[in-house]
Amino acid sequence: MLKVNQKEQFVNTRRGKIFVKTWSPNSSHSKVPLVLIHESLGSVGQWRKFPAELALAFNRPVIAYDRAGFGFSYPRQALPSSNFIQEEAQDYFVELKQALGIREFLVFGHSAGGAIALNVAATDKECVGLISISAPAYVENKTLEGIRAAKKLFTESQQFEKLRKWHGNKAQWVLDAWTEVWLRDEFKEWHFDGLSDIHCKSLIIHGSDDEFGSVAIPQYIAKHIAAETMLCIIDRCGHLPHVTHKDAVFRQISTLFN
Repeated sequence: MLKVNQKEQFVNTRRGKIFVKTWSPNSSHSKVPLVLIHESLGSVGQWRKFPAELALAFNRPVIAYDRAGFGFSYPRQALPSSNFIQEEAQDYFVELKQALGIREFLVFGHSAGGAIALNVAATDKECVGLISISAPAYVENKTLEGIRAAKKLFTESQQFEKLRKWHGNKAQWVLDAWTEVWLRDEFKEWHFDGLSDIHCKSLIIHGSDDEFGSVAIPQYIAKHIAAETMLCIIDRCGHLPHVTHKDAVFRQISTLFN
C-alpha cells in the first residue's frame, strides 16, 4: 500500500528563505518530481490535500513552495515589476531549483502560476512536462473585470481576514501584488510570446466559465506550443478546475503523463 511521506523545510536563497513542502510516495524514488506553482493569492497551504492526492495518484514526488512574499517565505517590500512572470520563472524559480538540487522535473501551475509554468517550460531544458490550469497568456477585458471585482470584494474585512489566514502580515502585499500590478496601464499589453519554445509534453486545462479568461486563451496556448499538447476545456467549470472538477483533471493528467 502506498504511503506519502511529507517534509517541510526552508531553503536559503540569496534574497531570503523559501518555504517548501514535499510529498513523496514510498515507491516513487525513480520518478522525476512534479513542482507546483501557486496562483496570485496562493500558498503551499492553499493547495490543501491536492499535492498528497497527486503524489499518490501518480506515484511521484510532488513539491510545492511559497513564492517569495507569500505564505511562510520571506517578505518583499516593493511590488513585483510588470515583467514579474518572466522574473519568477527565470530568476526566482531557477534559484529555488538549484537550492533543492532538482534536475529533470514536471511543472504544474495554476492561474498566474500557470503563466510562470509556461515560461519555465519554455526556458528550462530540464523541464520534461508541463501542466497549466487556468493560465493566462495575455490580458483580456474579462481578466481586468474579474480582478476589479475581486479587489472590491477584498475591501470587506471578512474576505481580507481569509487572506490574512494564509499570509499573515504579508496579506496586503499579496493582494496588491495581484490587483495593482495586473491593473497597471502598461500591463494591459502583456502577452507571453515564448510558447513556440516549449518542447516538452504539455497539458492545458481551462474551465469554460472561468471568471478571469475566456477559452480563447487556452486555445491560443495549445495552438502555439511546439510539442505534443493536449487541450482540455472543462464544461461548466470556473477558475479552479483542480478543486471543483478534480476527477476530470486527474483523468487528463493520467492520459498524458502517468
